[in-house]
Amino acid sequence: MTLPSLDARQHTDADPERRTYEVRTYGCQMNVHDSERISGLLEDAGLDRAEGTVADVVVFNTCAVRENADNKLYGNLGMLKAVKDARPDMQIAVGGCLAQKDRETILRRAPWVDAVFGTHNIGALPALLERARHNAEAQLEILESLDVFPSTLPTRRESVYAGWVSISVGCNNTCTFCIVPSLRGKERDRRPGEILAEIEALVADGAVEVTLLGQNVNSYGSEFGDRGAFAKLLRACGSIEGLERVRFTSPHPAAFTDDVIDAMAETPNVSPQLHMPLQSGSDRILRAMRRSYRSTRFLGILERVRDRMPHAAISTDIIVGFPGETEEDFQATLDVVEQSRFATAFTFQYSKRPGTPAADLPDQLPKAVVQERFERLTALQDRIAAEENAAQVGRTVEVLVTDQQGRKDDRTHRLTGRAQDQRLVHFTVPEGASVPRPGDFVTLPVTEAASFHLISDPLPSEYALRRSRAGDAWDRSLAESCGAPTPGTTPSGSVLLGMPSLPARSTAP
Repeated sequence: MTLPSLDARQHTDADPERRTYEVRTYGCQMNVHDSERISGLLEDAGLDRAEGTVADVVVFNTCAVRENADNKLYGNLGMLKAVKDARPDMQIAVGGCLAQKDRETILRRAPWVDAVFGTHNIGALPALLERARHNAEAQLEILESLDVFPSTLPTRRESVYAGWVSISVGCNNTCTFCIVPSLRGKERDRRPGEILAEIEALVADGAVEVTLLGQNVNSYGSEFGDRGAFAKLLRACGSIEGLERVRFTSPHPAAFTDDVIDAMAETPNVSPQLHMPLQSGSDRILRAMRRSYRSTRFLGILERVRDRMPHAAISTDIIVGFPGETEEDFQATLDVVEQSRFATAFTFQYSKRPGTPAADLPDQLPKAVVQERFERLTALQDRIAAEENAAQVGRTVEVLVTDQQGRKDDRTHRLTGRAQDQRLVHFTVPEGASVPRPGDFVTLPVTEAASFHLISDPLPSEYALRRSRAGDAWDRSLAESCGAPTPGTTPSGSVLLGMPSLPARSTAP
């Protein structure tokens, strides 16, 4: 028997619309990128993205890193139960890291869910939803290893001017606090030619910025035996015409080598920005975390980066309250943060995750102790960030205009963008000057600074607009959203990129 397509909904004459979908994303940039694949698959199967209403198909792309991930998921599933009871044709799917970890638990705790899929079989979602509807029972499919590299799947990009490009999946490290390796598997690397072909396809669609993604991007190439592959990849990105900004996240300090620093400094379109996870400034805690570097190595990397790129903005991740952390250990973290002068830091209170070695360590710290240390760390980092941003006042920066808004932009009539070093910039367009589109570039002075953003209120003579292909793509997306979409786009303006049609190219590093 032939299964119905996902848009073959039971319609009435009063309800002719096609089925709609919504993807709710939790977690890291890898999950955000995976959600673009999920959206692409659903649109390829004939669904439209829901606008302002509860969708016919709701997909949760979950994270398992934080302790409250489970509660957040089941709370949201509980809220949808009444909707599904009233609309029997509605379908709910759960994927991502928490689905990979909990499997049958999800269906036991939320039996109204229609499909559960893991991190290794995103491409199976449309088939699982069809089977669930045809068989009138929930479908569970969790693979233990990758079946198809996600970047070969259709993609619904959320931005016309920027895109994510996955260069690897999985992780070969064994950090004791991290559950990711057990959920995403060992590292798998894409061939360089495939990556460059995807970037070229994004640029052809109007993107001017790409971010290279991997659990440990700088270990890229280990699977095919080229330890210098990541530096070579960065340099190759410099030869792609129309690609103006290249970023990457996240590297690992233990594998971060000088050839990558050289490639960053010598490749004009690689942004002077680096996210380098510290996790702890205590060597004793780093050993307990199985982080195979020490604070002196970490600080040495930052020194060499700034020697080659004096204006580089460096960000980090830090965990407070790892089991056994003493006040002396925590003070070591504060000392390293003071020396590192991070532009921004993502700070986390240690979260005990079942299945990780750290969950069974003795000396788990009381919540009150962790909270007090967390507040001291964030106060220190907020001060440093404000000081580092204040040092930007008077500099001239080129800003890539985004479609995002600051909380006060409506009141101040400012637009928002990102400088080359990824700092957030809110700016005013001088009276009488041309207004940029998302994807265009403006060059302007930094006139004011705060802890988390810069401000520019330029004079007319200080403001320069450079229109770009990305801005043109934005205009096209707006025009298409008002009428019938052209091939390769969706009605809401996002780009639907089908990677299997990419042109062939050499796969040599």
